[in-house]
Amino acid sequence: MPVEVILPKVDMDMESGQISRWYAKEGDSITKGQLLFEIETDKAAMEVDAPASGILRNVTAEEGSIVPVGQAVGWIYAEDESYDAAIAPVENEVQATVPQQQLEVVSQDVPAKPADVASASHENDGIRATPLARRIAREAGVDLASIAGSGPKGRVQKKDVELKTCVKAAAMPKASQTQASNGDMLKTAWLREGKDKSLAPVVLLHGFGADMNSWRPMLGGGSIDNPIFAVDLPGHGGSTCSIPGELEAIAEMVEQTIAAQHSGPLILVGHSFGGAIAALISGRGNLDVQALVLIAPAGLGPEINGSFLAGFVRARTEASLTAWMKQLVEDESLLTKPFVAATLQQAENHDLREAQRLISDRFFADGTQVFDIRLTLNRLSIPVRIIFGAADRIIPASHGAGLPGEIALHMFGQTGHMPQLERREAVMRILKDVSQSVK
Repeated sequence: MPVEVILPKVDMDMESGQISRWYAKEGDSITKGQLLFEIETDKAAMEVDAPASGILRNVTAEEGSIVPVGQAVGWIYAEDESYDAAIAPVENEVQATVPQQQLEVVSQDVPAKPADVASASHENDGIRATPLARRIAREAGVDLASIAGSGPKGRVQKKDVELKTCVKAAAMPKASQTQASNGDMLKTAWLREGKDKSLAPVVLLHGFGADMNSWRPMLGGGSIDNPIFAVDLPGHGGSTCSIPGELEAIAEMVEQTIAAQHSGPLILVGHSFGGAIAALISGRGNLDVQALVLIAPAGLGPEINGSFLAGFVRARTEASLTAWMKQLVEDESLLTKPFVAATLQQAENHDLREAQRLISDRFFADGTQVFDIRLTLNRLSIPVRIIFGAADRIIPASHGAGLPGEIALHMFGQTGHMPQLERREAVMRILKDVSQSVK
């Protein structure tokens, strides 16, 4: 029998939740414990793991939809279990999951839907907005009345508020904006609490044009016991759009942000542009970095795909953005709709894209990497792992040559610029090995 995937209850007062993001799609092979989807309420956000291994079928709730607690949003079939869409399981009766108060309203007004009822109590100011949008607007100091809603009947949604301001309020548990000494704010979040809080946390720095959410697919590829912390770099995600003129200054901002959230040993992981920042932070010696893992890092050679950078920051539609994102991977099927949609959100934010264009012009001028992290790596006395995809079309994998013999180089064939996505199980194993080596 297929295993039912339901919308869980996050807190005692929760009656329904909004599915904000799917990390898997219809027909995907799922592993038990893999990150499946994310839900949001007016109080918090929560990631939901797969209850079983198999094939995801009959996904009944799209991103943005509000679902009553306990209602099925999909089913997981065993690999060898027969499936016929015509006779697939019927989702739970709404009467079994919607509170009685909501049922009474629905029975009096047939066109009403649970989503409308769930948000009605939050609209006594005359503005239609989801509870999460209201919270984000309140924390970011944004006037809801000034925002045109893109949801049903003009309801203001999370993405509408986020597009209104570059520095967004956090939308997940334990997320915050942390202030560096120069006054600029960087968004941070503990993506995993970790099974063993005595272990050094793994700190993740994303690449150019991404944000901390780009790491989530990798985390579904395995598990480590360490807490996992992430930072949005300047000009990305929910962080400031103010870009320092020097790479060292960016490293200092990120370093101060990490220090404000954690004191003690840590493992630093960086991808692409974030890899260069991670290397510089390690070299500065102000944080207790126990080990460094760089994935397709910038700063090991002058060559970079300038056409990709220019095209990426120009792209404003899903079609144009997807065309450029295809250069990031060998397996284009990994560019799922949620993954592209998350990147598109940044493309729709003019201030973010202008900040990223400035980063490209300043640090990758004329399609050239104008900085070098090799000397920094040569001086490090901590364990360093560098991971490249042999088919990387953004930064040549050949940049991994000529490194000190103490640095371990992992080269994956038939893999592009994002090994953490294309070889996520292997990358998670490497992170686990690194963690065990520095206990």
